[in-house]
Amino acid sequence: MWKIVMLIISLLVSANCFGFTPKIDAVLVKKSEKRLYLLAQGIPVKEYKVVFGPKPTGHKQKVGDERTPEGKYILDYKKEKSVFYKAIHISYPNEKDKAAAKLSGVNPGNAIMIHGQRNGLGSRSWLNQRFNWTDGCIAVTNQEMDEIWRLIHVGTPIEIQP
Repeated sequence: MWKIVMLIISLLVSANCFGFTPKIDAVLVKKSEKRLYLLAQGIPVKEYKVVFGPKPTGHKQKVGDERTPEGKYILDYKKEKSVFYKAIHISYPNEKDKAAAKLSGVNPGNAIMIHGQRNGLGSRSWLNQRFNWTDGCIAVTNQEMDEIWRLIHVGTPIEIQP
């Protein structure tokens, strides 16, 4: 069994080296690592350095808290015309998030995305990507966003871990 797993990993790595990327079937974000991983059958095949909002620790609770949600969601639509260079919407808030917000008497928010740089500021990504600057979204460079946009399909699950 171990030999089969190693063969699959070797094939994925070598295929990726020759410009072939296997079908991405999940996205994993590890906030503590500031990384976004594109997965194929549970194996990371692409990795990106990401930034969040100024308060990245903890789960998003409400509009304006500058936090990125944690948990399992779906990438439910793509938005090409945005104030940011391309965006892919994350299905936050889910039912659990809505219930928690209702119990606290707050608005959970709903515009959480993976996106590129603010329009007109793409040339500053070398600087922007050193700081947590979003309102709780997950930001990458525009070049990385083009690649993610091409590889991710609507309906892809995303898990955001602390």
